[in-house]
Amino acid sequence: MRILISGAGIAGLSTAITLGDGGHDVTVVERADHLRTSGSPIDIRGDAIDVAGRMGLLDQIRRARIDMSERVQFVTSTGAVVAEIPPDQVNDSVDDIEIPRQDLASILTRRLGSDTAVRFGESVAALHDRPEGIDVDFTSGAHERYDLIVGADGLHSATRRFTFGPESRFLRHLGFYTALAALPGYTPTSRINPMYNFAGHMIGIVTYQTTALAVFAFRSPWIDYDYHDQDAQKRILCDAYAGHDEWRIPELLDAARNDADLYFDSVSQIDMPRWHQGRVVLVGDAAHCASPLSGRGTSLALTGAWHLADALREHPDDLAHALAQYEREQRPRVARAQATAAPGGELLIPATDELIAARNRSLTVGAR
Repeated sequence: MRILISGAGIAGLSTAITLGDGGHDVTVVERADHLRTSGSPIDIRGDAIDVAGRMGLLDQIRRARIDMSERVQFVTSTGAVVAEIPPDQVNDSVDDIEIPRQDLASILTRRLGSDTAVRFGESVAALHDRPEGIDVDFTSGAHERYDLIVGADGLHSATRRFTFGPESRFLRHLGFYTALAALPGYTPTSRINPMYNFAGHMIGIVTYQTTALAVFAFRSPWIDYDYHDQDAQKRILCDAYAGHDEWRIPELLDAARNDADLYFDSVSQIDMPRWHQGRVVLVGDAAHCASPLSGRGTSLALTGAWHLADALREHPDDLAHALAQYEREQRPRVARAQATAAPGGELLIPATDELIAARNRSLTVGAR
């Protein structure tokens, strides 16, 4: 089949590999003019480790493994360590792998088939599903026909909007917002990655390899703003921490203000009754975002890519049957992953000072 994948993130690249390996003619389009590699490190867990092995990537992934999350400790306003999260409370198994996002993106890109085309600075403007194929209007003005469109364009998926309707129909806000900002010039004084809490808020610093990031997460009901408007994002973030100058809060807010590539978004999930319609199918966060609090989005991207390619291989002449099989295989994994987000929020961002103290008492501080 001639297949278009919208989005060159982890889900899009993974799907391009599995579909290309299946003999399909694959093109990937990405709205940005470069490979997107910003963001915090990501986890590969459970079945996704097996999938990475089947894709021939596991050895490379293991060589890029880091221990950023294992070094997180909670601190007081004076910087004293008061608690840490036992690894078995956040990991699925000892085999879980944490890897920088940019490293995994590079590994996936190198693994793409030589016949797979990746077009940056291009995106889908409209879709027209017809019996003989699906016609695509691109923002560049080009028009092409494909046998299948794969939406791998994330939480705010345009493919989902074109095919299934407004994002608001499927987005479930979990009551948090999160942000990441580059922290240039930061020199850690120990191995720990410190996190400070006050009621309904977390702020901290994480380091891995040569990268340092300021991390923010806070509780809030839904905020209406244009998620493309970075000035609005910075105002919302600074307002959330207004009136607090303890620990390193002013320094980290300054880093956020100065970061031209600040990441800011709601912590939300996508819940859909089905992920395919006609010749369009969704994978990864576009279909079933579990949220950063789950820590399982990358694993779902890998397993979804594998199951989609497997279903198309088993039912080459029955697209509807293949897409239905993909959903049946993937849904149990999505349900388990999405269920982990709420406990993650309670652990990392307790709502009150009393709950913060109770959390700290329940966690043991070990030797580092």
